[in-house]
Parts: sequence; C-alpha cells; structure tokens
Amino acid sequence: MDGLTGEAGPGDRSDGPGEPPPPRPHRRPRSVYGGGEEPDPRFSLANERTALAWMRTALALVGGGVALISVGSLATLPKWSALIGAAVCVGGALLAWRAVTGWARVERALRHSQRLPAPRALAWLAGGVILLAMLTLVLTIVQLLRR
Repeated sequence: MDGLTGEAGPGDRSDGPGEPPPPRPHRRPRSVYGGGEEPDPRFSLANERTALAWMRTALALVGGGVALISVGSLATLPKWSALIGAAVCVGGALLAWRAVTGWARVERALRHSQRLPAPRALAWLAGGVILLAMLTLVLTIVQLLRR
C-alpha cells in the first residue's frame, strides 16, 4: 500500500482490506522468536538499543585493551601491562556475549508477557571497571617509581 495515497501498490498481495498480510519468513534465532506473541515494536526496539549500547561498551573495552598492549610494547611499561590489556580484551568479549544473551532473555520475556529479568551484567561491569582502575593505578605507581 502506498503510504501517501493509501492505494494498493504493485507489491501488495492482499485482495482486500479484511485479508491478513502474507506470512513473514521465520525469524532467527528461533530460541527467541519461536514462541509467544509479537510484542509492541517500541519495546523490542528499546531492547535492541540497549543491547547495542552494551556492544559499544564491549568494543570500547577491546579497543582499550589493544591500545594498552600496543603502547606497552612501544613504551617502557612493565611486561605485565600486556596481561592487563589482554584481560581487558577478554572482558570486552565476555561483555559482547552477555549483551546478546541479555537481549535474548529480555526479548523472550517480552514475547511471553513475563516480568523482565534483572540486569546481571551491570554489577560485573562495575566490578571490572573498578578492578581495571586499580590495576591502572598500580601500573602508574610502578612506572613513577622506576624513574
């Protein structure tokens, strides 16, 4: 149907106003979309935006880890700074995995009209950031004492 005139377009398959639209192809993953009712699109899109925000955070962690490893190889940082960078990269990978699984949990809850699950990854992320800050502080102190 043409959005401006309201007239049927060449791609419309409906024979009349009372006929349902053609069935959509199966969406994946079926573990998420295989059951329940289609929720309000606004809620699904908000869930997707949240997952993408977690992905941006995960990507920033991976980028920070790569930067720490790269700078550590160029500067006179201790060898264990590369381990911190690798740990940050692994943390980013785990957070990306958690973003996808968290998205799926919330989407299933929306589809089955259940209560939304608690955001478990938030406390882990906060703990990881605190640990990273402490390790960075130790790394800075060691670097200053070497001079």
